[in-house]
Amino acid sequence: MRHKLLVALLLGACAATLCADDWPQFRGAQRDNISRETGLLRSWPEGGPRVLWTVPMCEGYAAAAIHSGRVYVNDYDREQNEWCVRCLALDDGRELWRFREKKRIRPNHGITRTIPAVDGKYVFSLDPKCVFHCLDAKTGAETWRKSLVHDYKAKIPPWYNGQCPLIEDDRVILGIGGDTLLVAFDKATGNEIWRTPNEHKWPLSHSSVMPAELGGVKQYLWCTLFGPLGVRASDGKLLWHHERKFNVAVSPSPLAIGADRVFVTGPYEAGSAMIRVQCTGDTFTTEIIFDWQENEWNAEVHTPILHNEHLFAIGKKKRGLFTCMNLAGNRVWDSGGQAAFGLGSFVMADGLFFVLEGKTGMLRLIEASTTGYQELAHAQVLSGHDVWGPMALSDGKLVLRDMQKMVCIEVGQPATVAQSGADNKHDGGS
Repeated sequence: MRHKLLVALLLGACAATLCADDWPQFRGAQRDNISRETGLLRSWPEGGPRVLWTVPMCEGYAAAAIHSGRVYVNDYDREQNEWCVRCLALDDGRELWRFREKKRIRPNHGITRTIPAVDGKYVFSLDPKCVFHCLDAKTGAETWRKSLVHDYKAKIPPWYNGQCPLIEDDRVILGIGGDTLLVAFDKATGNEIWRTPNEHKWPLSHSSVMPAELGGVKQYLWCTLFGPLGVRASDGKLLWHHERKFNVAVSPSPLAIGADRVFVTGPYEAGSAMIRVQCTGDTFTTEIIFDWQENEWNAEVHTPILHNEHLFAIGKKKRGLFTCMNLAGNRVWDSGGQAAFGLGSFVMADGLFFVLEGKTGMLRLIEASTTGYQELAHAQVLSGHDVWGPMALSDGKLVLRDMQKMVCIEVGQPATVAQSGADNKHDGGS
């Protein structure tokens, strides 16, 4: 009885205060763009959330991964022509280490655009020219590397690499292109666990690999310019491919819906589709459930969030409305008349959406409702054009960026020990 009471008290304390969660890779620990943190603020003061630190960054969209109080981010030093991976302290933004490599990269809609993956021991980062680096998470020393171009005959996609690595258990998984579709590398050594042959020579684009279980089989989903596909997680066997052509690039990742559906969307005239993936014996087949053409709805950059049997995302049409859709393909609500977000990013936590306006840097706090758009607060936290980089949330701190800087703001309960200065800026950026 005493043990049960203690557990209840601990759970109650956790519900009343902040419960922290790491954000170790693209779209968070579970790759769903949802943080499990609780105790976040549901209103902001007049001046907006407290700014804990600001750090200069090279122009781009490369966003943060957060693990054990450390922020890991890809960057570029234009003066030295050096590609960098930087490790910052989450509390105050001070730089703990920096990995550097000479690499000339010209601006092309920004220079950096991807997120490292971190497990506390290793940092995995795919640079703009498709060299894959494994670094020591504590020191930044390089442990191993692979070149997708030289080792697998891949081609660097337009606007450089846009893919973020996926880490799971003992492995890190990448989509490749060239003579190989996907590879699972052993995290510690870089040795291949398996590789998937690329018989059709489907090229590398910007979509990132996603974990799923479809038809009772654990698999990895990926999308090329010729459509989504599934690869068996145990041995890399290609299980299925659904033909759907994308023009120039595809950035959003395939999103598994339940045990037998996959939602895909993409830029330009790609539209969106819900695909049923079925398994009979050892054979997988696909069929369209619904198909939204270019004049209906599509997301250009960011993968939707699945929450309470609804999809939430910023659509391309009408200046980027934040939209709620049910799984039957019907629009439930959007932010029309209240806010437009361009190509901004979004993240969910504690029943809330944090959504960025891509053309202004305005951050809006929105109720995670399936019945209507309800804004709770807004604040001007970033500025300039093309504020497209994803966000990361850990320990009540939201890390986000524009084309010049990375900012950390306090969206959880204030720390018990006050930080020194509400806007603690650090030089040493590139």
